[in-house]
Amino acid sequence: MVHVLSSRTLVRPTDPERSRAFYGEALGLAVYREFGTGPERGTVYFLGGGFLEVSGRSEAPPAPGLRLWLQVADVRAAHEELVRAGVEVLRPPEREPWGLVEMWISDPDGIRIVLVEVPQDHPIRFRPGI
Repeated sequence: MVHVLSSRTLVRPTDPERSRAFYGEALGLAVYREFGTGPERGTVYFLGGGFLEVSGRSEAPPAPGLRLWLQVADVRAAHEELVRAGVEVLRPPEREPWGLVEMWISDPDGIRIVLVEVPQDHPIRFRPGI
């Protein structure tokens, strides 16, 4: 059995500086660690219980099926902050039929990112028998 101790999503952007500005400044993700030098150096950001590493360079954008799911405490407040930061919102916050409040943005290479709020009354917050 594989015992995973940690994990991270690796992103190889077409323009590393532009992507670092997006994740570090526009989204305001905290830096976990940095490594290497030059424009293709690596930056690892905290993503709640995981990490996002932006490093290296790719000639083409990532696969179109790649998505990031980021849970936030207040998606409407995140929406306001991101609009002020100049981030293009693909879809503003909406309560989905499954009860979560979601909004969509994308990074500079087109990676679609969903910001999700779990409302107080959503079943995902409750664990029967615990």
